[in-house]
Amino acid sequence: MRGGNCLASLNSKIKMISARNKMKGEVINVNKGAVNGIVKVKFGSNTVSATISLEAIKELGITEGKEVTAVAKATDVMVGVGEIKGISARNIFKGEVVKINEGAVNSIVNIKVEDTLFSATISKEAAEELKLAEGKEASVIIKATSVMIMA
Repeated sequence: MRGGNCLASLNSKIKMISARNKMKGEVINVNKGAVNGIVKVKFGSNTVSATISLEAIKELGITEGKEVTAVAKATDVMVGVGEIKGISARNIFKGEVVKINEGAVNSIVNIKVEDTLFSATISKEAAEELKLAEGKEASVIIKATSVMIMA
């Protein structure tokens, strides 16, 4: 079985995924390059950008108007406070910290952006330096290359 056919078969069987961050929405733009494309997905009033291969775009049948789920692992999510500028990450969503689970080394920070709950795994030291607390405004930051698309 060719790699692409195997991937398509596997995708049709996936029911759950361990990645914590799921943004369900509609594809509003597909910009194709030589080997990759940027897929923009509207969820709520926000838009998430995902850089994925042209092969994946074709195999998943991604076109404008298609309903998809953009996915990002909690370890790929950065957290910022204050005005975020001068950064190459394409996905920056302002929200509010709703929960922090502190561990010995890392903290899991939950940030609500409209109706979407994001989880970020960051160092305990970073959480302390950012003075994160429940109710504090914070931004979710995700590189487009860290966003996967499920269709």
